[in-house]
Amino acid sequence: MLVICEKPGTYGLLLINSKYRIMKYYRSLYLSILIIALPLVALHAQENSNYNPHKVFDPTFLNQPGTAYRSGSGAPGPDYWQNSASYKLSAILHPDQNILSGKDEITYTNNSPNKLPYVWLHLEQNLYKPKSKGALTNPASGRPYGPDEFDGGYNIKSVRIEQNGKMMKADYAIYDTHMQIKLPAPMKPKGGKLKIIIEYSYKIPQNGVDISGWEHSHNGKIFQMGQWYPRMCVYDNIIGWDNLPFLGAGEFYLDYGNFDFKITVPWNFLVFGSGELQNPTQVLTKTERDRLAKARRSDKTVFIRKPDEVNDSNTRPVHSGELTWHFIIHNARDAAWAASKAYAWDAARADLPHGKTALAQSAYPVESAGHDAWGRATQYLKKSIEFYSRQWGFNYPYPVATNTAGFVDGMEYPSIVFCSTKSKKRGLWGVTTHEIGHTWFPMIVGSNERKYAWMDEGFNTFQNILSTQNFDNGEYKAHNDSARTLVHVMMRNTEPIMTYADAIKNGYLGYLAYDKPAQVLYMLRQYVLGPKRFDYAFSTYVHRWAYKHPRPEDFFRTMNDASGEDLNWFWKEWFYKTWKLDQAVKNVTYIHQDPSKGSLITITNNDQAVMPTTVEIYESNGKKDLVHLPVEIWQRGGTWTFRYHSTSKIDSVTIDPDKVLPDVNPDNNTWKPVTVHE
Repeated sequence: MLVICEKPGTYGLLLINSKYRIMKYYRSLYLSILIIALPLVALHAQENSNYNPHKVFDPTFLNQPGTAYRSGSGAPGPDYWQNSASYKLSAILHPDQNILSGKDEITYTNNSPNKLPYVWLHLEQNLYKPKSKGALTNPASGRPYGPDEFDGGYNIKSVRIEQNGKMMKADYAIYDTHMQIKLPAPMKPKGGKLKIIIEYSYKIPQNGVDISGWEHSHNGKIFQMGQWYPRMCVYDNIIGWDNLPFLGAGEFYLDYGNFDFKITVPWNFLVFGSGELQNPTQVLTKTERDRLAKARRSDKTVFIRKPDEVNDSNTRPVHSGELTWHFIIHNARDAAWAASKAYAWDAARADLPHGKTALAQSAYPVESAGHDAWGRATQYLKKSIEFYSRQWGFNYPYPVATNTAGFVDGMEYPSIVFCSTKSKKRGLWGVTTHEIGHTWFPMIVGSNERKYAWMDEGFNTFQNILSTQNFDNGEYKAHNDSARTLVHVMMRNTEPIMTYADAIKNGYLGYLAYDKPAQVLYMLRQYVLGPKRFDYAFSTYVHRWAYKHPRPEDFFRTMNDASGEDLNWFWKEWFYKTWKLDQAVKNVTYIHQDPSKGSLITITNNDQAVMPTTVEIYESNGKKDLVHLPVEIWQRGGTWTFRYHSTSKIDSVTIDPDKVLPDVNPDNNTWKPVTVHE
């Protein structure tokens, strides 16, 4: 085999054969090729940029072989496994004391090939203990309501386990936001089961860290309850137990299972929970049930409880004591709920592909009602789940989608989201389509948010761009300037996208977990692959990893595999590095000094990031042309000269004429001939 190796200033010949006659034959062939190639090669040798092609076009990047668990193509392997956790939960809300007391029954299944001598659980409410890691690492200039301002956390009453048919007290220890239970005998691999029963209570924070808490409204307190029960950590084939502490920014990484939960509240409260209400005849009046049935058939929003009915006791089936609301959700990774006596309630039918439907509903206080505010929340919710279901060919998976107003600015859980009572118009649309968009990332595609926040926040922010462009003939559509956004982020000298959420500099989480990955994906869709090719690959990722646990490499490899494009250069420069892009037009010369015989246009890549290149050319005779050059022109160096079939003098050459690339130095993007004054 003959390989001509091109290096700066040198030209090498590699001969993979020791036989003399083959060497003699190829020596003459090599000299002939070298003579022919020399003028072309010389063009690449004249480089004056700071660019090193071997850094970005790196053959060692993402080259680990696939395994039986995760294939090289990015798909789950034939022996892929993950554990499961199902929950039977009951809780009592004491609104006057702002206390929740509960019982948590977990059935945990070990599907791994390993014995488990102990298990780990999340205790995320322990964030609110004064000496928690989250409290101690909360920046003084951070959130206005930090956990160090509240004395909370779990009060664990008892922990029991049932293993191999025997019930016993658990041998457990609590470390910050985690509980370890040491087992009397290791859990058996490939199907071993363990039941854990925990009784607990905790004080509910007012204005917490955007996951749960309460606030006052005109007609009573509103409680939004997320991460409200002890739950299993993930044990996977990558690192074993995932024990990153809950510090506030990194959200969660959870296994899938079924949730059966009951919430007991005062008689005049409404409760909205993940999944579907199981006992409407016990907790709703006949009027409410009839209105709800009408809403399930209606494309328009129907009131279940009108704002002027909020303080009417006849909207409740009883007038004293307590009511227990019962919800079930299947194949989910979490459950959450909201409750208040101050809620108005409306709903409508969402139409999904293949004749499927779901109920979209919203609950909000009277001060948030009205067409400019929460009066449109259900339509925002409905249109969002309809769009995402069509866009990725993967239907909204739950029978109900619920948006609840409260103090939380925006937080997502399976089939229920929390948004702010103060949101209106474009802001309410934005937070609604974002939070319910999390149904796909990470509720369906179960990534590790605590390590890779961009795999849920960034993916979701990206698809929010598309849903906003689609909503109501572009009512809230704005020009999406991905180039300017990315330049803004790059010039702030942030960390790479591939940074733990809790390790990102204070104030930069929005840039690295949301904005930058969203705009990078949008650029990949619009400029590199094209929408059709991108959407097919992205949808393939959703379908491959639905209800599973993908890692970043699984996403990158799936996109490469399904698009048929080696995008490793793209993943490396935008997700792992903080390189900048600076492309420029260097000069124009004419062949034999005659423009009609063609031109040689030289462009350069002056910094370390690369992108495909579009060049716009204007000639003096009025001719305009666009030349599209693939990213591979930068594989050998930072200077590229191409022949353009000009017919007259060139008036200007502009690289990236539509300004779609995040070029940090646009001043060198245009060439014009030097005007000589006599």
